[in-house]
Amino acid sequence: MPADSASLDLRETDRRPWLPHWLTSESPFPWLFPAAALMVVFGIYPLLYAVTLSLYKKNAATRKMVFDPTHNWTKILGDERVWNAIYNTFLYTGIALLFQLVLGMLIALLLDSDRKGYGVLRAMMTLPLVIPPAVTGMMFLLMLNGSFGVLSRGLIALGIFPVGFSILGTANTAMAGVLLAEIWQWTPFMVLIMLAGLRSLPKEPFEAAAIDGANAFQAFFKLTLPMMSKVIAIAVLIRGIDLFRAFDYIKVMTDSGPGTATETLTSYAGRIYFGNADFPYASTVALLTLVIVIVASTLFMQIFRVKL
Repeated sequence: MPADSASLDLRETDRRPWLPHWLTSESPFPWLFPAAALMVVFGIYPLLYAVTLSLYKKNAATRKMVFDPTHNWTKILGDERVWNAIYNTFLYTGIALLFQLVLGMLIALLLDSDRKGYGVLRAMMTLPLVIPPAVTGMMFLLMLNGSFGVLSRGLIALGIFPVGFSILGTANTAMAGVLLAEIWQWTPFMVLIMLAGLRSLPKEPFEAAAIDGANAFQAFFKLTLPMMSKVIAIAVLIRGIDLFRAFDYIKVMTDSGPGTATETLTSYAGRIYFGNADFPYASTVALLTLVIVIVASTLFMQIFRVKL
C-alpha cells in the first residue's frame, strides 16, 4: 500500500465520527470564522456606518438627516474648534509620550536586576494598569481639587500656587492636570516594554565595553539605546495611537474645559454626539481622527522602519 494511502486511512480512523465534520477538518476557515465575525460586527460595520453618516447633514429645523456628501467635510475645514482640538491632541500626545518614554526607560533601568525583591517590584508595575481610566480620572480630580485636594494643597504649601488655586479650573494648567493622570497610569506600560527589551539584550557587547573602559553612560548611549531602537519605536507607536484617542480622563476631569483648553478631537466628537445629537458631524470628526492616526502612524513606520 502506498505511503499516502496509509496516512489517509490513518487520518480517517483517527477522525471521531460523533463530531461535526467541520471540527475535524484541516481547513482553517471554520476556526477563523468567530474572529472574523467579531471584526465585522465591532470593526468594519461601525466604520462603514460612520462613513455613511458623514455623507448626511442634520436639518436643525426638522431634525432629519439630509443626504449631502460634502457638507460635513466642508464644515470641518472652517470649524475653529476642530483646529484647536487637533492642536490639543498633538500637544497631549507629544507631552505624554515624552514623559512616559523617559520615565519608563529610567524606571526600567532601575528594575533591571535579578536581586531579591525586584521581581515583586516589577509585578507591582501592573497595578495602575488594571484601574479603569475613568476611576483614575476621578481619583486625580479629587486630588487636584483646589479646596481639599492633597496634590493641590501640597503645591500651595510649597508656594507654587496661591491659596484656593484650581489647577483643573485654570486654562493654563488644566492640560497639565489631565496629563498627570495619564502619565501616572500608563508609564508602567512603558516600563514593562522597556524591561522586556533590556532583559533580551545580549551581554557580550556590554562585557567587551567594560573591558575597554566604557562607563555606564557610554554603554547606555552607545549600546543600549541603539539596540533598543526597534523596541522603543514600537512602544511609541502603540502608545501614540492610544493617546491620540484619549477621552476618559478629559471627560471625567475637565469635560474639555475650561472653555476648550483641554478639548481633543475625540472629546469634541463626544460633545457633538452627546450634547448636540449631531451624529453625522460627530462621525465626520471621528473619521478625521482616524485618517490622521493612519497617516501619522504610516509615516512613523516608514521613517523609523517599524515592521509589525
